[in-house]
Amino acid sequence: MSIIEAIIFGIVQGLTEFLPISSTAHIIILQWLFGIEFEGLTFEIVLHVASVLAVLLFFRHDVIAIIRGFIRFLVQKDTGERASFLFGLYLLVATAITGILGLILEDYAEYYLKSPLVIGGALLLTGIFLLVIERIHYRYTRAAEDMTMLDAFIIGLAQTLAVIPGVSRSGSTLITALAIGIDRKTAVRFSFLLAIPVIAGSSLLAVGDIVQGGFAEGNVVALILSFVVTFIFSIIGIKWLIQWLEKSKLYYFAIYCFVIGFVVIFFLDPTVV
Repeated sequence: MSIIEAIIFGIVQGLTEFLPISSTAHIIILQWLFGIEFEGLTFEIVLHVASVLAVLLFFRHDVIAIIRGFIRFLVQKDTGERASFLFGLYLLVATAITGILGLILEDYAEYYLKSPLVIGGALLLTGIFLLVIERIHYRYTRAAEDMTMLDAFIIGLAQTLAVIPGVSRSGSTLITALAIGIDRKTAVRFSFLLAIPVIAGSSLLAVGDIVQGGFAEGNVVALILSFVVTFIFSIIGIKWLIQWLEKSKLYYFAIYCFVIGFVVIFFLDPTVV
């Protein structure tokens, strides 16, 4: 992998990880376009770790408050921290559901779901859901304190769909949260914070790939450069999405998903005439 390619991968990963347009699909598409096949999971792990560090930095105050409140409620029985405890508990429940189902479906997705037709179709489906959710905006009424265990369970199930390349992790959680009546501010916050344990957990499970020689000679510079670029553009992507959702609609992301989906199906899938 060249330095330019490493930079491009970093930019794309950083910008798409938290936008509802599937970072996994974009990384796979770039591999097809550049004719690159990653050996093992090292490169993907490095990109994901950079993204999760960006979320931790951006939401550090929220993370600290939730952890502190969670511990105080459990240990000191501080009822004033009940809201933080429940929010943290909901994050853990959603993560557990995603983790368990993700492990079950991971091998199947790895071998059978990385075709242009599947990825393009998943992008089109994401676009449809983004359009639909804008039509029921009047239902966005519940804040963080109004969330329930059922909400966490449903969002966790929805996040599992991201095992399909082309289905956005952030998009699936955001769309589902909005669909069940959670307001935009809470939905975005929950989606971003949920990314921390999910991405960190999946990266930790795959760290054995690095131990087994993932840092091949000649690739270290590209890995480090991609990590730095991904971290920087993840911060940009997070800020941009939050500002965008305050002023604009999800329609534009839907249009983007439609365009990329059709391009993948009709130009990158050799089975489609």
